[in-house]
Amino acid sequence: VHGEDNTKTFADLFEKLDANKDGKVDVSELKTGLAAMGFSMGKGEAQKIFASGDTDKDEGLDFEEFSKYLKEHEKKLRLTFKSLDKNQDGRIDAREIQQSFKDLGLNLTDRDAEKILHSIDADGTMTVDWNEWREHFLFNPADDLQEIIRYWKHSTVLDIGDSLTIPDEFTEEEKTTGIWWKQLVAGGMAGAVSRTGTAPLDRMKVFMQVHSSKSNKISLVDGFKQMIKEGGVASLWRGNGVNVIKIAPETAIKFMAYEQYKKLLAKDGGKIQSHERFMAGSLAGATAQTAIYPMEVMKTRLTLRKTGQYSGMFDCAKKILKKEGVKAFYKGYVPNILGIIPYAGIDLAVYETLKNAWLSRYAKDTANPGILVLLGCGTISSTCGQLASYPLALVRTRMQAQASMEGSEQVSMSKLVKKIMQKEGFFGLYRGILPNFMKVIPAVSISYVVYEYMRSGLGISK
Repeated sequence: VHGEDNTKTFADLFEKLDANKDGKVDVSELKTGLAAMGFSMGKGEAQKIFASGDTDKDEGLDFEEFSKYLKEHEKKLRLTFKSLDKNQDGRIDAREIQQSFKDLGLNLTDRDAEKILHSIDADGTMTVDWNEWREHFLFNPADDLQEIIRYWKHSTVLDIGDSLTIPDEFTEEEKTTGIWWKQLVAGGMAGAVSRTGTAPLDRMKVFMQVHSSKSNKISLVDGFKQMIKEGGVASLWRGNGVNVIKIAPETAIKFMAYEQYKKLLAKDGGKIQSHERFMAGSLAGATAQTAIYPMEVMKTRLTLRKTGQYSGMFDCAKKILKKEGVKAFYKGYVPNILGIIPYAGIDLAVYETLKNAWLSRYAKDTANPGILVLLGCGTISSTCGQLASYPLALVRTRMQAQASMEGSEQVSMSKLVKKIMQKEGFFGLYRGILPNFMKVIPAVSISYVVYEYMRSGLGISK
């Protein structure tokens, strides 16, 4: 069913549904018409088709909107059909259904598989061909198709040091089988190794954010030379301890908060829309950041410390508390929280765009893009997110470091931005971005490799 045929089918369908012949199909026409044709609609399904199809928001689907929705939808259905049809014979049988569910981590009995098959199989052959599949699912919004969702889950495995990302999404079966905590452990381990591997570049970034200026340009080579001269090679890892320790509480708080916010925000029947997911993610990020913010401050202070200044984490905390009071632990909090929104928003938007571009261009036989494409999309999207939020990160680090910089007065966020702009110009807000971007690819690669090893070690198979 392609090309001309298709349009004709869509046109006939549209005519059947458009009961009052005003050239538009509204929600009630859609519901009644589909029910009369024997399509069983779940609660709110018609509304959902409507929401994704009605592009000009005039409360009715005209023929163009209607066929565009169906074409898009059909493309997703074809992908799913092909990925279920394991032996590529153009038909799906009970065994292939069992296999696909197994891939999702669910074991189906023969009877269950046959039941599912039976509900789709119109001609009683006990196999489902493309037409039956299409007929059955054409009006079930495609967001139930686990396949596409699962491959493209925007993963937080990619730890590039600043964990402002939206928390991981776990499917219901991952939650019930307890796989989720293993995935969190694997992710935490991956983050710890990748942060340790790229710590010298991270320290360099913080150094440049605080000390580099027009009059005092620090190059990468000079910076490293200075650091090694001041504290030996080991000093390149200053501040890494706290940076690794804070992964666990941050991930745990973020994950739990995310689940709660999602429950609060998901209105219609528990399905969560992407803007709600973004809201829940940002709020969870902010909650976690608030809880562990003092550790962020300590990381900055320890990273910038001179030899012998603090003997370790507790000594650092004690000295800050004694000298500057509790307030010091929340310096730079405002720009930090503000930075979450542009970071997460741009990260998600770019990822979605890249994903859709890939799906519409290359997804001929499968929705699975392969690991390189996924890592590529993830890396590009988080890099774009970082570009947008970097000035806020720089201001945050400056504020956290204020007391440890000789002769710098304590100023507010807006004053600091003004000061940097006056003295350094706009690019002053991007000091240290070079080492920051240099660490992205190694960080992503290390965290991915460690994550995969940890997954197989913990027995989470693909």
